[in-house]
Amino acid sequence: MRLWPGRPYPLGATPDPDGTNFTLFSPVATKVELCLFAGHSESRTVLPEVTAHCWHGYAPGVGPGQRYGYRVHGPWAPAEGLYCNPAKLLLDPYAKAVAGSYQWGQACYGYVFGEPDRADGADSARYVPRSVVVDPTFDWGDDRPPRTPLHESMIYEAHVKGFTALHPTIPEALRGTYAGLATPEAIEYLSLMGVTAIELMPVHQFVHDQHLVDRGLRNYWGYNTIGFFAPHGEYASAGDAGGQVAEFKSMVKALHVAGIEVILDVVYNHTAEGNHMGPTLSFKGIDNTAYYRLVDGEPRFYMDYTGTGNSLNMRNPQVLQLLMDSLRYWVTEMHVDGFRFDLASTLARELHDVDRLSAFFDVIQQDPVVSQVKLIAEPWDVGDGGYQVGNFPPLWSEWNGMYRDTVRDYWRSEPGTVGEFAARLTGSSDLYEDDGRRPWASINFVTAHDGFTLNDLVSYNDKHNEANGEGNKDGADDNRSWNCGVEGPTDDAAISELRERQRRNFLATLFLSQGVPMLLAGDERGRTQGGSNNAYCQDNEISWLDWEELESKLELLGYTRQLMDLRRAHPVLRRRRWFQGRPIRGRGKVADIEWFDTSGAEMTDEQWNESFARSLQVFLNGDAIPYPDSRGERIVDDSLLLCFNAHWEPIDFTLPPASYGASWSVLVDTAEPLLPFAGQERHVGAGGVLPVIDRGVVVMRRDP
Repeated sequence: MRLWPGRPYPLGATPDPDGTNFTLFSPVATKVELCLFAGHSESRTVLPEVTAHCWHGYAPGVGPGQRYGYRVHGPWAPAEGLYCNPAKLLLDPYAKAVAGSYQWGQACYGYVFGEPDRADGADSARYVPRSVVVDPTFDWGDDRPPRTPLHESMIYEAHVKGFTALHPTIPEALRGTYAGLATPEAIEYLSLMGVTAIELMPVHQFVHDQHLVDRGLRNYWGYNTIGFFAPHGEYASAGDAGGQVAEFKSMVKALHVAGIEVILDVVYNHTAEGNHMGPTLSFKGIDNTAYYRLVDGEPRFYMDYTGTGNSLNMRNPQVLQLLMDSLRYWVTEMHVDGFRFDLASTLARELHDVDRLSAFFDVIQQDPVVSQVKLIAEPWDVGDGGYQVGNFPPLWSEWNGMYRDTVRDYWRSEPGTVGEFAARLTGSSDLYEDDGRRPWASINFVTAHDGFTLNDLVSYNDKHNEANGEGNKDGADDNRSWNCGVEGPTDDAAISELRERQRRNFLATLFLSQGVPMLLAGDERGRTQGGSNNAYCQDNEISWLDWEELESKLELLGYTRQLMDLRRAHPVLRRRRWFQGRPIRGRGKVADIEWFDTSGAEMTDEQWNESFARSLQVFLNGDAIPYPDSRGERIVDDSLLLCFNAHWEPIDFTLPPASYGASWSVLVDTAEPLLPFAGQERHVGAGGVLPVIDRGVVVMRRDP
């Protein structure tokens, strides 16, 4: 086929009614071949033009569904960090869809095994996936983003496959797919819980690592991206020949109809090509020095801030463009509502240190599209100085790892945690207030995909990752669990009862905290991974959500839904502004927040610092909320009293004096498996005594 010159922009494959324009960026290439496939038959044509390092050509008659790849001719000089090898078929970094999978072997690697300086001449085309030309048209109808304010958001972290893989009433062909997540059964479940956003674990096209495949395992979590524009083909019931794009869009559209936002967990910090001993799949063979951070003075090797072998080079303008083009594509073409950035500190590294004013933050801030969606950072990486909780710019929210650790410590009765627990409960102002951010900067979570499930957190003191085949040496060693040597019951019945209560305590704390709660999928129904705290390679029943309707699971599910309803009903639990600890002008004489000890007296400085203090109560003044709720209406009395007892013995709490409330109704008592029905609440008067069970939470509403 003879190619026309075409256009240098946009990058990737861009079809029109008469053909497709192909563009690939490579400053080091001496020649680029476009490879078109019909089955196993391959035709190669040299891209005829190069403009500003972008190789381009227009193929008349080529349209959506065409499978293609590139072969890049250029220098093979490993000592200089250059790995061009035209024997290797490369994926287009801008491919909108990817078809096929990897059949691992020597052909997938640019060098000869055992001779890293020698280029391997085996043709990889038979063993690697192809890029696919995609038709971008889709009937979005009247789709509109829900745009739920962050302070009203409740996020549900889920896996596309794992959420529906075992669902008994979803058609079998749709289970574990984008279409399965869009079924009425799945959406009704999310809606009844009150979820406002589903945060999907990686859906960018990813690779199952050879070392896992060789052991009969798979990269279930998907943090191994090879295509930043392509929805992962294995999650599509429509197949991977381009239909995955329309299926993903249909899923987003269906979730939006239900008022549920879609947030993507994105992995822009590294790719699936590993280090200098890794395979040559795309970027490495196009221009290794442009796309990756290499070691100064030894460009054969990679800077690895991620623990995966490589780190993308955010200092390169073309890599920044790739990232921004990808983000804009997912917002404008796929209609997603936000992003959670995996190991975001890596993206902020300019030279070596994490830089809050890095180019990455600058381009996000200035972009009129990406700056308007939800931006959530995982504020750490594995490099020196990578733990950056509280240090991201004002536009960002963060996974609050300090919240997770503090709440776990508090409920396992660790000494000296009361003060920090209070800070986390009220939105972590010590982390976020000084740079102008609001409480919603804190994404609060107790569990996430990485670690124990909630059920396993309160059931295991040791990890059980034996199924991963790594001698149980992988995964974090420290389980901040429910007893961990702290005093607790010894008989089986009491232990079982405490575990159930601790699950309720964690859930209650999560939904009573200022900030944005994030619930791990399945925690609301007691999902277990059998003690695994690192199920990244378990694409099976260990990781999938179990929909078996056991009574205990239904009870916990009902309790979780009630807590989410409670949060939604009380604006004082989801404030847009920080507590001031003083009366608000024109809104009464009582402060917006007050802290009391178990005797009903105000907490003293000495009590905050007592190592043995494990109990407190906090008054949240609903009258001091300086704004209406989301419907423009004010609730007459939204004041709450929260009582926390992390001691291993029951404690009688004396309620505050009448100036804070003459009478109170019990809305939550984690000693009970469900919240009381309206009209059946217990009432306690000012100065009255309220028994709080050992390791328990009680929530009270001030009576009108």
